[in-house]
Amino acid sequence: MQSVMRTIRTALIQSRVGANRSENLENARKLISQAKTLGAQLISLPECFNSPYGTKFFNEYAESIPNGPTSEMLSKAAKDNNVYLVGGTFPEIENSKYYNTCTVWNPEGKLIAKYRKMHLFDIDIPGGITFKESDVLAAGNSLATFDLEGTKIGLGICYDLRFEELAKLYRLQGVEILIYPAAFNLTTGPLHFELLQRGRAIDNQVFVLAISPARGTQGYIAWGHSQITNPWGKVIGQAKEGEEIVNVDLDLTECDKVRQQIPIFSQRRNDIYDTIKVGIK
Repeated sequence: MQSVMRTIRTALIQSRVGANRSENLENARKLISQAKTLGAQLISLPECFNSPYGTKFFNEYAESIPNGPTSEMLSKAAKDNNVYLVGGTFPEIENSKYYNTCTVWNPEGKLIAKYRKMHLFDIDIPGGITFKESDVLAAGNSLATFDLEGTKIGLGICYDLRFEELAKLYRLQGVEILIYPAAFNLTTGPLHFELLQRGRAIDNQVFVLAISPARGTQGYIAWGHSQITNPWGKVIGQAKEGEEIVNVDLDLTECDKVRQQIPIFSQRRNDIYDTIKVGIK
């Protein structure tokens, strides 16, 4: 697949998140402007960037889209900075149901994509962490993509990163970049956060971007280490644990090269296994 635009400067914003929504939004707004001064065309925020992460917070901080204060800030920031803005995630309410939702805004400030977390984080690790998003959240049921001047980009959220089938569906739709706002924790983060991103990148020959909140000290503590991985599985940008902007040029010709040199998609034995079908949404 040949795209019109073959280089995209991207910025991942690993922002601090506290209990005050207005302060979180103002901090994100300032960091978006800083990322723009670095030349970023595509800017992404972390999971739950406007509120603490946790089942007890989802209903308290939930907003409608696109009418709430978070959507308003994202729309204005995208327009003011003339960028494509992946608005991390924030709790959404619609028809008395709550979702963990990612929004995308174009340089005119228009909402061009919305993705609701499909795989809810329900786990119990003895001696580690117990968490059940489904106590409050409803799951999304649709993939979401957007186009950045010829490059197709797909969306997932945190736990979705573990499900290779979702990434494969995006790849079959022609996606070259997968973006996952993701607040991995201190139990699974050190073991799996980098590894899963590299796996999805290699399996699907795409760039993978995962954006974490900065590590806090109370409540649910995020691992940090927001990361950019290229289609060869090489980490080409990575944050530490604090507030940071990761700024990298994505050379989309790397997708072309790896797909030509290692043509795994044309070599798949669908006569034996047909677990993923083209066009499923």
